[in-house]
Amino acid sequence: MKILVPSNVPFDLEIDVDGVDVARYVMRDPIPEEHVDAEALVTWASPPRVLEDAARRLRDLRWVQTLNAGPDQALAAGFGPDVTIASGRGLHDSTVTEHTLALVLAVTRRFDRMLQAQRRHRWDQEFAREQTVNESRYTLDGARVTIWGFGSIAARLAPLLTALGARVTGVASSAGERYGYPVVAREQLPEILPATDLLISLLPATPDTHHVLDAALLAQLPSHARFVNVGRGATVDEEALVAALRDGTLAGAALDVTEVEPLPEDSPLWDAPNLILTPHVAGGRPQQAARFVSEQVRAYLAEGPAGLRNVVAR
Repeated sequence: MKILVPSNVPFDLEIDVDGVDVARYVMRDPIPEEHVDAEALVTWASPPRVLEDAARRLRDLRWVQTLNAGPDQALAAGFGPDVTIASGRGLHDSTVTEHTLALVLAVTRRFDRMLQAQRRHRWDQEFAREQTVNESRYTLDGARVTIWGFGSIAARLAPLLTALGARVTGVASSAGERYGYPVVAREQLPEILPATDLLISLLPATPDTHHVLDAALLAQLPSHARFVNVGRGATVDEEALVAALRDGTLAGAALDVTEVEPLPEDSPLWDAPNLILTPHVAGGRPQQAARFVSEQVRAYLAEGPAGLRNVVAR
């Protein structure tokens, strides 16, 4: 089997499996003509045009392995129904968890406001008084936290929030219990959002989740609630989010992802009040990618697509 592996990644991606011909390509360039017979393709930071070109030209392709936790770009590239697409779910759990926790603490403790005061050389004593009067709104201790998208990242994040005193509820495709936490189905959101102090989205970008966080849903949150998105930007109606922040019907938000990236200079998100923005840096590089891909290759050789982990389209 020939597998295409990017050569210009800043981490170890050496694949040494018997019976496999590893061909290298540059992530931002079209696949070289001599490698269009590859059966498998590993991708990480290739732009949509490269993936779309691969979908057109790699006629023998049977498996795409993305190292991203969210496989939305691979799913949108136009690969045929005979191509199995698998995600890199689990490779970014530690870094995304760290960044999510950082955003949660920053938006809860209002680091954005304090940094603004610092730049103005101003000691914000009014903020200290506000915390004294409304202490419960500036702490995770006793806060009711809802995590929408209760997968492997939530499994690492939830215990950290619990350790800080938060009461965590998950939202997933079906109700029950996961990782020791209560989980409700999406249909039950109207029951729990009015009592939510902090809503965290870890949702992927799919047709079913496009703009699912819209004006109607945001309106169900109490006005003191805050929102953090470390999933995908396309899941949020950004116009509705900006309106909620400006109207004061949402106390604050922190976004690591936006619908269009890089965020255009004229986006109203830049100047929205009480909003923290980071430039899609939560995931960083995939952890232990070489071992993961090697395991996937061995599973594919042994069982075909049925042996692969994290399959999102087959």
